[in-house]
Formats: sequence, C-alpha cells, structure tokens
Amino acid sequence: MDRTAADTLVTARLAALGEMIRLRLLRLLEEEELSVGELARVVQLPQSTVSRHLKVLADGEWLFKRSEGTATLYRLVLDDMDANARALWLAVRAQMSPDHSPELAEDTRRLESVLAERRTDSQSFFGRVVGEWDDLRNDLFGDRATFQAMLSLLPRDWTVADLGCGTGNAAELLAANVARVIAVDQSAPMIKAAKKRLAGCDNVDFRRGDLDALPLSAGEVDAAVCVLVLHHVADPSAACAEIHRTVRPGGVVLIVDMVEHERASYRHTMGHRWLGFSRSAIERLLTQAGFRNPKYQELRSHPEAKGPGLFACTAFAGSDAGRKVPE
Repeated sequence: MDRTAADTLVTARLAALGEMIRLRLLRLLEEEELSVGELARVVQLPQSTVSRHLKVLADGEWLFKRSEGTATLYRLVLDDMDANARALWLAVRAQMSPDHSPELAEDTRRLESVLAERRTDSQSFFGRVVGEWDDLRNDLFGDRATFQAMLSLLPRDWTVADLGCGTGNAAELLAANVARVIAVDQSAPMIKAAKKRLAGCDNVDFRRGDLDALPLSAGEVDAAVCVLVLHHVADPSAACAEIHRTVRPGGVVLIVDMVEHERASYRHTMGHRWLGFSRSAIERLLTQAGFRNPKYQELRSHPEAKGPGLFACTAFAGSDAGRKVPE
C-alpha cells in the first residue's frame, strides 16, 4: 500500500471513531450480536439514526453483518479484524469504562434488559405457552398485579409516610395495605391532585411541607418512602437526617431515585439539583443520617424507558430492644 493510501485509511478509521454514538455501538456489538432495532432500544435513538451510523462502521470494516430472516445482525469480532484496526479499537475501548461514564452504564443496563427479553422470546421455540406467559398474564391481569400483591407483605398495622407524594401514585398503592399513610408534598397543586386521586381512601392524611422540615413528629412512622424526590432537594444530607428523625427505631426507609448520570439538561428542563446518586453517595447519606444496614439495588430498566436507570435503597433506623432487624 502506498503512503497516500495508507494515510487515507488511517484518517478514514479515525473519522469513523469520531462520533461517540459509534463508539457506544462498537462497545455493545463487541459484547453481543444485535439487530438494528435492539441497538436502537439500548442507545435510545431512532432506528434510522442507528442504521446510518452502522453503515459508516460497516463500510469501514469495523463490523460484520449477516441476515437472519428479515433481520440484519451486526457484530464486532476482534479476531477477524485487521491488526491495525484491532489495535486502534483496543486503545479506544480501554478509555471507555462504565464505571466512569453513566451513559455507558445505562447502555449496559438496557442491553441486559434487551437480552432478557430476547431469552424470554426464544422460549417460544421450546414451548409456546412458556415463551408467551408474561405477555399473556399481563394481557389478562395487567403488568402491576404481582407488584401490588407483594405489597400485602407489609405489616397491616404500619403507618407509612409517602414523602414528596406528588399526585399520590405510591400513596395509593400503600393505602390498601397498611393502617395509615401520611402523604407529604411541598406543592399545593400536587396535594390537591393527590387528594382527588385518593378521595375514596379514608386512611390517608395529607400534609404540606418540605423534605428538610417534615410536618411529622419524631418517630411518628414505621416506614418512609421517598420516590424520585431526593434529586430535587438542595441539601440531601439534611433531608435524610430529617427523614431519620421521623422514623421510629427499627423502622425502615426506602429511597428510589436515579443512578448517577450525565444528562445536565435535566437541571434546566426539570429543575433537578442532582444528576442522580451513586451507590456510595446514597449509602453515605443514609449512614450519616443515622440509618444502618443500607441495601442498594439497581432496578432493571425497561427497554422502552427514555430516562436514566433507577435504584432502590433501604436502610433501618436502629433496632427495637430484642427485635431482630433484617440485614
């Protein structure tokens, strides 16, 4: 190859890697063989956009593709790549760690969800009923029946605070399963909407107040839930301390919020003060507030979800004398 051709090849390869979306696609396709539709669901972009980037990568011989029925499947195969291209990709990939990029971490979570759905769908080859059972059950009973049934495990004599209740979706689920729900929100319109939604529930007490100055007595509740609220709070540390004050010893808090992400536009479009929370950050906030035994779990993302991934973290406000608190 003459010098001019070699230079052209190098610049073409660098140009192909010059878009972050292409790097994300290559990283995913090194992990799994995927269709355009599956990739689009993982990276949350239109199929036409993904197809355009895949064409650039395929034309540059970064990818291999094959047809399966009506679908075209793509894969990055290191062993089959040109040595120079492989060396370049390995150098780039080494700097793409999900541990340091919330965007890549979200790709990984959505890929797991897409693959899980694919495994479920593949069961239809071995037994139609097995493969379609979840869809059939959802068609018959809705997709929340299992979740609502699990709430029956809550102690019936509990008082639970729904902090930042919004329009009352969590309070509505809780009210059917515990003795009393205290729904708290700083917004008068939200409280009004929640009251309308829960008009038929006589065990819900509505109170207006902020997370850092809760209208609750010390130890008034057995449990507190805080769903997608903490990222709006100016001082999460003060809010967690205030939540701890209101939960009785041995009681539990449940925080559901976004994992750490890089969508800075949320600060302006939705008033978010914090771009999610890492595991270490939320565990530190709860521990410093006085809670113990925090248990953090990232929730499986729905493939169609457009927002960042979510986590659930529980922790206990000490223990009652002689009572064993779950670890």
